[in-house]
Amino acid sequence: MTAVPTQGATAPRRKLRVATTSLAGCFGCHMSLLDIDERLFDLVERIEFDRSPLTDIKTCGPCDLGLIEGGICNAENVHVLHEFRRQCRVLVAVGACAITGGLPAQRNQFELGQCLQEVYVTEPSLARGGIPNDPELPLPLDKVHPLHEVVKIDYFLPGCPPSADAIWAFLDDLLAGRTPRLSGGLLHYD
Repeated sequence: MTAVPTQGATAPRRKLRVATTSLAGCFGCHMSLLDIDERLFDLVERIEFDRSPLTDIKTCGPCDLGLIEGGICNAENVHVLHEFRRQCRVLVAVGACAITGGLPAQRNQFELGQCLQEVYVTEPSLARGGIPNDPELPLPLDKVHPLHEVVKIDYFLPGCPPSADAIWAFLDDLLAGRTPRLSGGLLHYD
């Protein structure tokens, strides 16, 4: 049976649907999200998680907000990013890898073939190795790219990783309908 609000009562606000995903990076931004600790209880009063480490849902349905960390280094990352963008009304690039390519983009100063040769052939621990050639492996891109070079990003949440307090402040502003604003004390690059 569904409760009907009495006159003057307001219906409960719909929870926003939020999804997260990670591309080429270290998963540190997701760890910072989890580091908001007991504030997660406040957060789940206001949102419903779709794809995230908290739900273990592997695909993303239609969402109000998507948080995505990591850069784009292979064809699978491109596919996931396009699908995620398609499903999320608002998309937030979280962390240095999503915003600039971060540490994975360090390989951009070298040719892809040179990187593969160094890692798989000349690396002493892989003597007699070979560059993997398996259809199950995603095709690497020549360069690592930040997300905004491939899809429209609505907000950028910088940091490496952003602190739990920065993520909380950002989400609190966004969920309250305010434009997120982070002061210098909340931003850091450890």
